[in-house]
Amino acid sequence: MICFPKPQRTVKAFASAVAVVIGLWVTPTLAGDPFRQENPHTIDEQTEAAFESIFKEGNYTQAKEHLEKAEANKVEEPLVYAMLASLAYIEKDWETLKKYASKTRETAEQLTSTDPLRGNLYTAAGHFLEGSYNFKKEGPVRALSKLQKVLQYVDKAKEIDPNDPELNLLTGYMDLMLAVNVPFADPANAVEKLETYGNPKYVAYRGIAVGYRDLKEHNKAMDFVDRALELAPNNPDLFYLKAQILRNQGKEQESLAFFKQALDKRAQLPERYAAQIAYENCRAENSIANGNRDCRTESGL
Repeated sequence: MICFPKPQRTVKAFASAVAVVIGLWVTPTLAGDPFRQENPHTIDEQTEAAFESIFKEGNYTQAKEHLEKAEANKVEEPLVYAMLASLAYIEKDWETLKKYASKTRETAEQLTSTDPLRGNLYTAAGHFLEGSYNFKKEGPVRALSKLQKVLQYVDKAKEIDPNDPELNLLTGYMDLMLAVNVPFADPANAVEKLETYGNPKYVAYRGIAVGYRDLKEHNKAMDFVDRALELAPNNPDLFYLKAQILRNQGKEQESLAFFKQALDKRAQLPERYAAQIAYENCRAENSIANGNRDCRTESGL
């Protein structure tokens, strides 16, 4: 069980974690399971294709098409709805997020009777997604109650198999985000969990890079984003992350090439997400040229 020093800090950590962890809470178990070497689970082709589109290729547009087909076929798989919720979160479409967050939880609760580990894990994911909606719309008190539910169902999954790779990937990621935001917390255990158990590796390495970025340990962040890029070399999410790390290292000129690579794939990104990348690219260019362009207006934020 994860313990926190103060409720206020717990809520802050939860809120900070949502935007980053939300992608990993929807990481599925696939045909050719990337988490488990033995006893893999099988899911439909559309869901598998959506996973590859988002997490390996960074192609959100294509992923949404696959997910909408899966939804139209009434696939009773909670990760379909969790991924749709995560896309709504990125676009700040809060009511759509609420709809799919609830559908994630409800479908996961039904799954518990046949697959209790994944059922409990995705029930936690559903509460996590609902908590992100509550935080945005109703404030921190409701978010705290949802975080308690997340931990409750994660603990139930741990009771079934504490060494499960999928479980350890997700909890390692959340532990790392909490360690970044809770004073005096030690991120070392979370990093070790992700590096040892996290699969697929390009997802785990990205998570570690984000954690080190936020801890301002830029050299370590660069090491892990480079490892992720070796495994997913066409992913604009990773180009963007590397550009951010380079800026944090004071290498703004070098960062521009990676901002450009991310923006070259703008058509496959959600509009708000692409606008944020364009905004940060503009700010880097302003800094280099000592310019005064209105980056917020230019980017469309």
